[in-house]
Amino acid sequence: MKRLLWLAVLVLGVGMLVAPLAAGTSSATTSKPARAVHTTSAASAKKFEACMVTDTGGIDDRSFNASSWQGVQEAESATIGGKYLQSANESAYVPNIDNFISEKCGIIVTVGFLMGDATESAAKAHPSQKFAIVDYTYSPKIKNIDALVFNTVQDGFLGGYLAAGMSKTHVVATFGGEKLPTVTIYMDGFWDGVQYYNKKHPKVPKTTVLGWSEKTQNGSFTGDFTNQANGQHTTNNFIAEKADVIFPVAGNVGLGAAKAVQDADASGGKVNMEWVDTDGCVSAKQYCKYFITSVTKGIQTAVKDSIVSAATNKFKGGNYIGTLKNGGVALSSFHEFANKVPKTLKNELAKVKAGIISGKIPTPTKSPV
Repeated sequence: MKRLLWLAVLVLGVGMLVAPLAAGTSSATTSKPARAVHTTSAASAKKFEACMVTDTGGIDDRSFNASSWQGVQEAESATIGGKYLQSANESAYVPNIDNFISEKCGIIVTVGFLMGDATESAAKAHPSQKFAIVDYTYSPKIKNIDALVFNTVQDGFLGGYLAAGMSKTHVVATFGGEKLPTVTIYMDGFWDGVQYYNKKHPKVPKTTVLGWSEKTQNGSFTGDFTNQANGQHTTNNFIAEKADVIFPVAGNVGLGAAKAVQDADASGGKVNMEWVDTDGCVSAKQYCKYFITSVTKGIQTAVKDSIVSAATNKFKGGNYIGTLKNGGVALSSFHEFANKVPKTLKNELAKVKAGIISGKIPTPTKSPV
């Protein structure tokens, strides 16, 4: 009889243990954590948890999701843990955020412009919960959100200047994934950088930009950040119009552009490109030989700093803006183009960068969003 009673208690205890675990995973049924760390031991429960919600591009988008997750990983230590949930679609934003609120995460990091409203609503409903968001800002500032934005019009300008200087056909192109301010700000800078190059080199044929006009705010967009076939098709069209430097601002869609450039190279064409957000020779290294440079933003460092500030009770909230001056935006190394970019062009880029930082060279007046 005692043995039967002991078994009954054991079964009941296991059932009580399993139930909350199941409940903890069911609150975000539209998206499951592809990697969740520091959640299973008593020791890890004492850690400060940094919990990240991706945008729809996925954790390995070779863009802002991947960079943000790298920032979380760089913040991890003996006292800081990290985990994430992927958003399969936009309807997953709210349940994923709510899931992490229920888990009492130390800080919740949301990624992407499209998560701005969901993050704001959660922050206002839970004023003691700390948040950080990548690529979105608030006016007025929200005290429990670190808004991390980047003035990519500045390094986009450098990218455009470089593209014009490297083009042999005097035709370059850019396109976006979706028409969002965080996308078009890059394209604005790129377009204006080409125009500035034309202004500084009146004796050479003017370089034309396909895919975008900063003046009209019209251009080419594939409609999302995931469909690589669309990126390949769009780039093939640009190549057919003689563009020989391509700048996709489209996350994983940019891999389709790289494939088009690779195919053109195999057919004897001389086409290259610039990557966006991250150093493409690291995040998409299979195509490194085609990347003149990458037009990057320092998401990793900004996310890491936000997490550490929250974990050490130094969190202040408000808006961080990455610029050329503070290193929050930059052109990456030239990698395989180190000896292909003329020294004179490198010197010009250094002067343009200094001029942008000093304010002597105006860039488009669009503010980071």
